[in-house]
Amino acid sequence: MRRIFLTLLLFALAPFAKADHVIVTGGPALRQWEDLRVKQDQHDRWWANFVRASTLRMVEIRKAYGPNAPIVWIVYRPGYQTRSAEDGKPYTTWLADRAAERNATLKWVSSSGDFVNALNSQPRGSIETFDYFGHSNKFCFMLDYSNGIMGASTAWFHENDISRVRRNIFAKNSYCKSWGCHTGESMSKVWKSRFGLPLEGAVGPTDYVVVGQGKLPVVHGRWAR
Repeated sequence: MRRIFLTLLLFALAPFAKADHVIVTGGPALRQWEDLRVKQDQHDRWWANFVRASTLRMVEIRKAYGPNAPIVWIVYRPGYQTRSAEDGKPYTTWLADRAAERNATLKWVSSSGDFVNALNSQPRGSIETFDYFGHSNKFCFMLDYSNGIMGASTAWFHENDISRVRRNIFAKNSYCKSWGCHTGESMSKVWKSRFGLPLEGAVGPTDYVVVGQGKLPVVHGRWAR
């Protein structure tokens, strides 16, 4: 009887046992649009700005949580497909290779609905850390920006969409951070109201130039929770 009880207990606890580290990577701008801007306004010219920042964060996670810490990598695929066609490089293949090399579970998404579904597919209480790398403004993660349309987004996760995400997918003390611009000016408040967890975000713009030097993005302003 005791053995049966212990077996049932293990099955009951199974959904809570997995601790994942979720990294979300938005898509890059197209060079054809950025080249039309005046020089001081040109940015996001390197296709791998958000990819490199994501892999740097993976290194941090494995150092902090152990070499086998499970990483779920959610990537907005259309942005890398169009940039791949523009540059003549197999970026989606390279991304898959990077995920395999780092033993990360790669989940491609093509819309905000896909993104919500990817989050909601996580087991209850499983997300120990959450990081977003990509374009954003104070109201939303812009999965796409200046790719389909110059200076505009065609795919985004708005603060009003936060209510579509299950409350219970995050661990009790989950650490959440957006490395995009301006998130800390509005979206972070809605996130905390929904999940009871801070979403550290930038008050001001963030700068990805330093990722080429092996450093995570910096904020020109301050981080807020």
